[in-house]
This record gives sequence, structure tokens and C-alpha cells, in this order.
Amino acid sequence: MRIVAAAALLLCAPAIATAQMTSTPPAKRAGTGQSLQRQAQPIAIPEQLSPPQEAFAAFPEPATAVSSAPSTCQLRLTKLAVFRPLPVLIGPGECGATDVVLLDSVILPDQTNVALGPAATLRCTMAEQIARWVREDVAPSAVKLGSALSGLDNYDSYECRGRNRVRGATLSEHGRANALDIRGIKLADGRTIGLTDVNVGKSWREGLKASACARFSTVLGPGSDGEHEEHIHVDLAERRNNFKLCQWDVREPALQAKATTPGAEEAEGLSADESAMVPA
Repeated sequence: MRIVAAAALLLCAPAIATAQMTSTPPAKRAGTGQSLQRQAQPIAIPEQLSPPQEAFAAFPEPATAVSSAPSTCQLRLTKLAVFRPLPVLIGPGECGATDVVLLDSVILPDQTNVALGPAATLRCTMAEQIARWVREDVAPSAVKLGSALSGLDNYDSYECRGRNRVRGATLSEHGRANALDIRGIKLADGRTIGLTDVNVGKSWREGLKASACARFSTVLGPGSDGEHEEHIHVDLAERRNNFKLCQWDVREPALQAKATTPGAEEAEGLSADESAMVPA
């Protein structure tokens, strides 16, 4: 029996050695001392099989700690807004950003707060520009509407997706936490003013457009591409020669349809006596 067992052990030895070599981490076999995680290479997925960027949720990387030291931008923003620093944003493809904050509200010069609803996830530089725009342009213009500014309607901030949510489109600045979509503002008297509402004074909307186009790299509204008819998009996209794009058609209310009675069109152009003969 001992001879048979020994023979069986000798027969199994090659298989055991092979299994041990297979289970040994590649890093140790190579003798490099590097971890398996560092040696792993990304798998190329055919483009036609790759899910669109918007199929992924893009949230702050949980394993990334927020830096204990605030950035220079965050130090400036402290005087302008209420915010919370976020970890580095990591998403698929080119999505993501560093020095990101959750912008909760803007502090006006009189120390009142203008809340963003909901809070916006933005790069600090974008949050700072939003804060300055609200403090120096939007709030003073709101007074012309008869009440103080109390809120900003955040339609969209950080979202990993292509432009206008088109599959395969160029990455939107939203995917870089570098853009904000705004539907309207809220006033202290309870009113909500839509930025694209044609019933709001045209001169007021033109003034807001001028201030936005002066501060941001891109401003898109009604008439731009069909996707911004009911909200305004602003971002700080970097372009060659600091080129800016400002496309916001400040429209007037549609003309009311002329009220007519049966036979009125036929009566048009007739004399008074002739028109009197037309049945009402």
C-alpha cells in the first residue's frame, strides 16, 4: 500500500507544481515586486459594444479623500458662498474633475443667502463665477422685478454625458463639472421667474443675457440648438483664442391670433355697404 501511495504521489507531483505556479501572483513570478493591480492592463472594448457615457453613474470616488488644505479657489469662494469640498470626481472616459465643490448657496453683499435648488456639483472655478454673477448681476437685476432674489433653480450641474445627451457626441462640459443649467430664479415674495419666459420683461431678460455672455465662455438658450428652449446653459469651456459662444434668442410673446367671425376674411376689402351684406 505504501508503494502504491508513493507512486500516486509521484504521478500527481507535476500537476501540483503546475497548480502552484498558476496560483502564484504574476508579480512574484516576474520578480518585479509590483502588485497585480499595477500590472493589469485595460481591456479594449469595441466601440460598437461600448455603452454610452450616460449609462454610467458618475459620483465622487469613495476611496479618494478630500484634501485637508483648501485650494486657492476655495479660499476665495469662502467669502462668496456656502459650499462643501468634494473628493476627486472620477467617471468613465474623460468624465471627472478635480477641485470640486458642492455649491449650496451664494452669499450676497448684505449677507443674505441665495440657495441653489438643488445644490450644484461644480469645479471650484465654475462655482466662483456663478457666485460672482449672482452677487453682482442677477441679484441687482431681480430688484427691478419688485422683490429680492432668494433662489436659483438648478436644472443640471455635473453629469457624465455627451452634449445634449446624444449617444457618441462630444463630452459635455457637464461631464467636467464645468457647466450649469438654470431654469429660473426665485424671489423673496414667492414668485418664480423663468429666464426664458416671454412674458417676463424683454429688457430684463436682455440685461441678464448680456451679463451672462460677459462672464461665461458659453451661453445657450432659446434658438441655440433646440435643446435649450426652456432653460439657460452656461459654462467655462476653454477654447482657442478665448473664443466665446453666446446664443440666446430673447423672444417676445407670440402675436395673438386675430379674432375673426365667420365670413370676416371674405368681407375684408369690401365697402361698408357690401360688408354689411355678409352674413355674421
